[in-house]
Amino acid sequence: MIGAIVLAAGRGERMGMPKALVHDADGSWLQRTVDAVRAGGCDDVVAVLGAGADEAAALIPEVDVVVAQHWQEGMGASLRTGLDACSTRDVDAALITLVDLPDVDARVVARVLTAAATDPRDVLVRATYDGVPGHPVIIGRTHWAAAADVATGDQGARALFVSTPHNLVECGHLATGRDVDTPVDTPQEFDRA
Repeated sequence: MIGAIVLAAGRGERMGMPKALVHDADGSWLQRTVDAVRAGGCDDVVAVLGAGADEAAALIPEVDVVVAQHWQEGMGASLRTGLDACSTRDVDAALITLVDLPDVDARVVARVLTAAATDPRDVLVRATYDGVPGHPVIIGRTHWAAAADVATGDQGARALFVSTPHNLVECGHLATGRDVDTPVDTPQEFDRA
């Protein structure tokens, strides 16, 4: 089984609010991300929160939430927290995605999951969009310690993917995979959820 980790802990300084609290015409980004990983095939979902954690957790009462105690350090602390939470679960791998990818939907998740079907415990998979690496990624359990070791500052597991052979899954025909960091990055109006 492959579980999902939704990374949504950041302050969202350039956005002007925590991205876990962004709400646009299509609803809450956090809820949309949770819905996408579930509909794509991940039943076991952990959301890693930090800034605005109490308010964000209220948006997803049906999801297991963990708070990255050192979320201010960046994505590395969030990834380590998520992997630690998954270590007590009965999952062979973790699909990791970010809350600020509003067009990454269940079709992308399902496509990436198919690349991990043969040996999920030892797999490394990364979505690409027109050849550009992005999220989601899948990290098999045997790689979790190495991923946690390289997850520092605002870097997640990028160094692991640079140094270790992995599968690339092209998803550019399904989404842009573009993360939204500022209000001008998105054509939709958004507000605090």
